[in-house]
Amino acid sequence: MNTLSITHNNGIATVAINNPPVNVLTIELINEINEFVLSLKDDRDTKVVVFKSLHEKFFLAHLDLHVINGTQGGQAASIEFNHMIANIKAMKQVSVAVVDGVARGGGNEFVMACDLAYGTETAAFAQPEIHVNIPTGGQGAVHFARRMGKNKALQALLLGNDFTAQQAEALNIITQYVPKAEMDAFLAQTLGVISLLEVRDIVMYKAIIEASIKDENAGAELELRYFLERAKEEKTQAIIEAFLEHGGQTEREANDIQGIFVDTAAELAK
Repeated sequence: MNTLSITHNNGIATVAINNPPVNVLTIELINEINEFVLSLKDDRDTKVVVFKSLHEKFFLAHLDLHVINGTQGGQAASIEFNHMIANIKAMKQVSVAVVDGVARGGGNEFVMACDLAYGTETAAFAQPEIHVNIPTGGQGAVHFARRMGKNKALQALLLGNDFTAQQAEALNIITQYVPKAEMDAFLAQTLGVISLLEVRDIVMYKAIIEASIKDENAGAELELRYFLERAKEEKTQAIIEAFLEHGGQTEREANDIQGIFVDTAAELAK
């Protein structure tokens, strides 16, 4: 691949984006992201996919302005961009955007398509499409509406102004603001825990959350179905037995439940 550098380590794939001069979402970059994301469809070893930028100032600038036109090729490229957003949202793995720079337009839509997003003090997020006479094209307005509500979404879309990482966190554009100096340690701890899970664990909670957002009762029914199915598994019974042996349902839980989990995992790994 020409625009992506991909490394794998302990269940975590790190995708470094490098599309000079400013990480514009060109059709080449879109196609390479689509190719990589679709390649993970049957991958059970990769649990987390981290997207980051090698550019000093840009995470992703926006969709290539040269494809925003009425030509057949331009329209096709814009549709492929929309497919890329949908493909990221449909990933079985946990997708993570680590934003240390600007993410506007399609770049911000990419961020919101990811399951988790973290921004540093140099990050900026915006949907400024109105200023070039178009609406958002990668579900930006949809995400703003669902995350912010009518009033805040309308103001943000009509102004097209930048949000800092702290503001973006408050508006639910990103998951959390993390200072740049703390990002590596934060990711190691947070993603290290997730990478120990099975892909089916991730798929399960994604499905429950998605169903619950659409319909609370449907989410509750799906949650109960998963619960009853998992309760019957030998793995579940083995974990519960080890958990009880190491102090589960005793006073140790009050101050050291994480220690019980660690001891439980060590017991099962023997």
